Amino acid sequence: MPHDVALIALIAAGFGFAAIFGYLADRLHLPPLVGYLVAGVMIGSATPGFVADMALASQLAEIGVILLMFGVGLHFSAADLLAVRGVAIPGAIAQIAIATLLGIGLASLWGWGIGAGLVLGLSLAVASTVVLLKALEERNLVSSTNGRVAVGWLIVEDLAMVLALVLLPAFAGALGGHADAGGHAATGSIWLTIGITLLKVAAFAAVAIFIGPKVVPWLLISVARTGSRELFTLSVLAIALGIAFGAAEIFGVSFALGAFFAGLIMSESHLSHRAAADSLPLQNAFSVLFFVSVGMLFDPSVLVREPLMILGVLALIILGKGLIAFLIVVLLRFPASMGFAVAAGLAQIGEFSFILAGLGVSLGLLPREGQDLILAGAILSITLNQLVFAGSERLEAWVFSRWPAFASNYGMAKHDSLYRELAVISEQREERDRQHHLEIEQLIETFPMFAELDDGAQEELLLLFRPRSALPGDRVIRSGDRGDSMFFVASGAVEVQLEDEEIPLAAGSFFGEMAVLTGARRTADVVAVDFCQFLVLERRDFNLFMSRHPQLRAAVSNLAQERQEMNVSRNQRRDQSRDAG
Repeated sequence: MPHDVALIALIAAGFGFAAIFGYLADRLHLPPLVGYLVAGVMIGSATPGFVADMALASQLAEIGVILLMFGVGLHFSAADLLAVRGVAIPGAIAQIAIATLLGIGLASLWGWGIGAGLVLGLSLAVASTVVLLKALEERNLVSSTNGRVAVGWLIVEDLAMVLALVLLPAFAGALGGHADAGGHAATGSIWLTIGITLLKVAAFAAVAIFIGPKVVPWLLISVARTGSRELFTLSVLAIALGIAFGAAEIFGVSFALGAFFAGLIMSESHLSHRAAADSLPLQNAFSVLFFVSVGMLFDPSVLVREPLMILGVLALIILGKGLIAFLIVVLLRFPASMGFAVAAGLAQIGEFSFILAGLGVSLGLLPREGQDLILAGAILSITLNQLVFAGSERLEAWVFSRWPAFASNYGMAKHDSLYRELAVISEQREERDRQHHLEIEQLIETFPMFAELDDGAQEELLLLFRPRSALPGDRVIRSGDRGDSMFFVASGAVEVQLEDEEIPLAAGSFFGEMAVLTGARRTADVVAVDFCQFLVLERRDFNLFMSRHPQLRAAVSNLAQERQEMNVSRNQRRDQSRDAG
């Protein structure tokens, strides 16, 4: 097959097989992602027939991870992360440490060295954010207290893995890997490496927290003001992918973490819901390619060659990590229900595990066999994760029926405190959304002519308006000025001062439309009678918006024509009275 169609072939085969096997999985009452994994095996190198380009598949899968994490960030906030820090930070760190020690112990049983055990343990310690989010979304738990704790837990895990990816090459020589890879440890510069890494992460966080919220919402509003839906969607994707790539290249953090913070930044804008809706189809499509790419890495023959080793890996992932997470949550004096939810969500591995395994092999720390075991553990744990969630829910019901006092009392004080804090954060977010919807409702109530526009057009119009105010006696426009804008009176009253008459205009009226429509100069002065607030639509924005809404332009033009006819009639009466005099 020619190289220039490898991408097209991959996308066609990936989506085609994923659709077929996803449908079959659903018919068999299995999660569709099981079908996606099987589709990856079918187009991978381990099965006969068509073999897709693995390098391209990995990059497309990374786009899926970026878009999915970006979507999570859109529905999260920095306040959410700070609220769950009391359980997420100590929980994630302790769970990584204990699971890594178990991995080292498992590797020692197989006769592997400390370096291989460390890589194996780290790879099995970190869960897949993509898999967790899919499971939470299916159960409507993403916005719940338990869901937010689980996502915050994984964010901490991702940050820890960023540091691990930097430190592994520095310690490779001391751990039994390639000597040249561990040169930094021998020179004593390891602390410098750690310091630089932490400084980069801190710099990225500072940019994301202090600069991002000022720049990104402004950029979104500027693009939304153009009224182009495709340009807005393009800008959302450019921001998500651009920040993720820049975070990885400049600050050394993962694409997923960079995308999460991009969404977190954008969530401060009232356009975040529109951004989430526009990016959702691509999120779904590319997240499918993530599971397909995982399946492509899998060699089914390892199930026959090393069944006991795979069982050991799977037991550590599901039982070991699940039990560790549950005990940590309970020991931190949070409810057992949270422990069950977090344990089920973390009982799988994914994207970071592949990266760590590949790095371990390249450094000479992990044998190829170890990488195959990690991939097998990932495939099986992802496939079984839905069953793990179902089993966790049943176990939770059994425990609570057996020990009802424990279920109803233990950890509830901390849970209720966290719940209230998260509820306040959600209420603030909802209040911000309500205020925005109230602005649109007030706009329609004041100017009924906008009621015929759809929600998107009303949103766009609100962005196009420039607010302006005037004190009593202020001259808003002068006769002879250029007609560069149209004024809508939101509150207060003005007078249009003609030669022999003053015409009052109250809230809900507009003026200046004739000069904007014709391009002529202003023909009258307009003076504020009391304190006034205006919504000003500039000529360029007026023409762009009205070109997409001809009915509204026709209504404005008809009213302008009526006013023009009234002016002509008024002038004629004035001339007749002068002639009669």
